[in-house]
Amino acid sequence: MDVPYDLTSYVRVLKMATTPTSEEFLQVSKIAGAGILLVGLVGFLIGAVMVLLTSGGGI
Repeated sequence: MDVPYDLTSYVRVLKMATTPTSEEFLQVSKIAGAGILLVGLVGFLIGAVMVLLTSGGGI
């Protein structure tokens, strides 16, 4: 592991990075929020199925 090389590559990336516009930020936020909701929905459905299977149908 070459530490000076790693540091220079990190600095180069940070110099190239720019602040996103408000439109870009909103688009990324919407996509991330949709992903979070989708993962939560899948988790809820799996939990509901497990409750139904283990308790005989009563929630």
